Amino acid sequence: MSHTLVNYEDVEPRAESMHFLRDALGTEQLGVTVLDCDPGWSGMEHDHADEDHEEVYYLAEGTATVTVDGEAVEMDAGDALRVSPDATRSIQNGDTESTFVLVGAP
Repeated sequence: MSHTLVNYEDVEPRAESMHFLRDALGTEQLGVTVLDCDPGWSGMEHDHADEDHEEVYYLAEGTATVTVDGEAVEMDAGDALRVSPDATRSIQNGDTESTFVLVGAP
């Protein structure tokens, strides 16, 4: 098949409100996740050094701070942030609901 279409809201959320789309889309090398954040939500600090894949965090709506290797990066809707595999990262959502699109690949 040359294409796959899925609405993220049709994918059962895991890890609170994270919609992992890799399986639904049938991608082999690219991970896509939609994250709906409640006001004040915080994610766990982590890295992807073992998987050796970088990520791009695109903030579709809202405001948030992504801490990368201890540096706070303020994000507004429309901002995209690339994070290298070995960098630690965590998301702290702002005072309103936010939606991130997280994309990762080796």
